Amino acid sequence: MRRAIAIILGLMFFSGSLFAQSQKPVKLLYASTAASTAAHGMAAKVMAEEAEKLSGGRIKIDVHLDGTLFTQEGQISAIRQGTLDMTDGSPNWFAEQVPSIAMFTAAYIFKDYAHMTKVLNGDIGKKINEAVADKMGVRPLSAWYIGTRNINLRDIGRVVKLPTDMKGIKLRMPNSPSWIAMGKALGANPTPIAISEVYLSLKTGTIDGQENPIPTTILRKFYEVTKYMLLTGHLVDTTMPVINEKKWKSLSKEDQEILYKAAEKARDFCDVTNLKIEEDGIATLKGKGLIIYEIDKNAWMKYAQDYYLSDKEISKSWDLDLLKQISALAD
Repeated sequence: MRRAIAIILGLMFFSGSLFAQSQKPVKLLYASTAASTAAHGMAAKVMAEEAEKLSGGRIKIDVHLDGTLFTQEGQISAIRQGTLDMTDGSPNWFAEQVPSIAMFTAAYIFKDYAHMTKVLNGDIGKKINEAVADKMGVRPLSAWYIGTRNINLRDIGRVVKLPTDMKGIKLRMPNSPSWIAMGKALGANPTPIAISEVYLSLKTGTIDGQENPIPTTILRKFYEVTKYMLLTGHLVDTTMPVINEKKWKSLSKEDQEILYKAAEKARDFCDVTNLKIEEDGIATLKGKGLIIYEIDKNAWMKYAQDYYLSDKEISKSWDLDLLKQISALAD
């Protein structure tokens, strides 16, 4: 009898400890270079608000945007070291440490928004997230849509319709191996420049063009210093809220579930907002004087595919069976 009472008391103490752990306050620091007026910047605040609401005020995410705390390179280093709790990331910088993810950074890997979110927010995405958490020490919580990327050019003296027309064009790309490879897959001369320097670089002719989603092109007013947009739709782009893995493991299961739910609430906000901006974006850009060109997307897709598969250094880590599974999900 005494033993049974001791066991019951022990179980009560253990469950009480778990309850106390799940009820303790949680403070998380989220820093990003995302503009506070961009959909994914606003989504970070939506996530913070939802986490606080679902936790009854226990979980507080302190959100800092516009690069006020870290540069893009700095935030990546800080979250891996644990001096920053949360930020946003993408397959492009995951691929530098997890080569098997490299193919998710390739041009035309996804057909459209529905295809992308089915993959990255489904079972395949969960496996990717676990691999990133294991190899990099940061855990993606969701994949938010930030728009489909198109090529935007200054007046270079000729019209570009095919990837072969891109030869010699200095196209701004983010500075990472996967982004540089994408620039080449588009037929261009990729030129790495920070996003904050793109407007002036276009204005002075340091670069001939840039490629970004329509929401970014509108937000950063690149239409003021360019003449054309080619609707290449070469990358269905995402950003992923990520958390330091040690911090994640220190949280209770209840709090982990709250963060997942908050990230999903923010994803819905971000995706709907950017889809709406894109829906109206072509008319907006035309109204700003930008000339919009439809292109033969099949020609661009074939050029990109031939480039990736012919460069064994780039595609050596690709899981071609998984690539077939991804392609099948587009149907």
